[in-house]
Amino acid sequence: MSESRNAKSDGLAASPMDRRDFLKGAASAAGTVVAASVSETARATPASEPGVPWGPNSRMGIGINLEYVRHADKSLAYGIKRAGQLGYKWVEPCFLDGRCLLSNSGYCHVTSMDTDPKLIKDLCAEAGVKISGLSSHSDLLNPEYGVLYARRGIRYARALGVNVVQITEDMYPPKWIDEFEAYNIMRITLRAIAETCEENGVYIAVEQHGPYTAKIERMKRILTLVDSPWVKCNFDCGNTFLAGSDPYEMLEAVIDKVVHVHAKDISVKQAEAERGKVTGTAVGCACGDGVIDWKRLVGRLKKAGYRGVLSVECGTEEEAVRSHAHLTKVLQELDA
Repeated sequence: MSESRNAKSDGLAASPMDRRDFLKGAASAAGTVVAASVSETARATPASEPGVPWGPNSRMGIGINLEYVRHADKSLAYGIKRAGQLGYKWVEPCFLDGRCLLSNSGYCHVTSMDTDPKLIKDLCAEAGVKISGLSSHSDLLNPEYGVLYARRGIRYARALGVNVVQITEDMYPPKWIDEFEAYNIMRITLRAIAETCEENGVYIAVEQHGPYTAKIERMKRILTLVDSPWVKCNFDCGNTFLAGSDPYEMLEAVIDKVVHVHAKDISVKQAEAERGKVTGTAVGCACGDGVIDWKRLVGRLKKAGYRGVLSVECGTEEEAVRSHAHLTKVLQELDA
């Protein structure tokens, strides 16, 4: 990108640019040609039978969730480009339904699913990265909007050529929903979503991030609520740890369902302050700086045949640099 585009994505004054440059530099702005997404989706060919979401000869990759630039008020375009410069080969962008003024102005990486998928593809191609998963989290405990939101995310993922979309439950479920009712609601929600997954060849990956998903036995039950090969797991070791569960036992419990991994480490300070009091956190510290034993986790993933992406969830560019270095070393030492 030109310096003028970089300045725009940084939220600084920039020289005039045409509409397409503004959209790419600011955040692939919301409200951009919904029909383009629909037409690309119509041209895509769904998988008739699900398989592993990675190639037969591939190795584990290192990616990064674009949350690493959120607190720096950076745009989607900046986050993608910078990830490539830092050595990442995969990115995990976050998308929302509707539009966001901060995103449109280039101060936030979270981008509307109204954006033309080609703009996102072009940004990734220019940066030399691919998308590992599409973060458009909807609510497993909402059979109405949760289903609509997830379905839109799945169709948008297909238009982007991505086959993993994450989901979780409400971190703070309404008090009127007891455990018995919660599983029935999640069964209804997952059944409807799984149909759209099958139609589009996209996995829905349930993430540990709430009172049900972050507990081992509850998570195991959720993953068996619906008999569908499209319902899988986005394993998040950091959220699991903070919720008070053992992340290595959780991995063992869901290992056959893992299609995407959030590489989230937790600092000792955060662990001491929050463990057992919360069910997750937006981002962790740099991988290798916290409590997670990455050799143990990666070794178990390798043994299970996982060759997908370890998507780092940290809060700053500096942490992104250290995370990439640490995970690269782990993968090299384990030949994974």
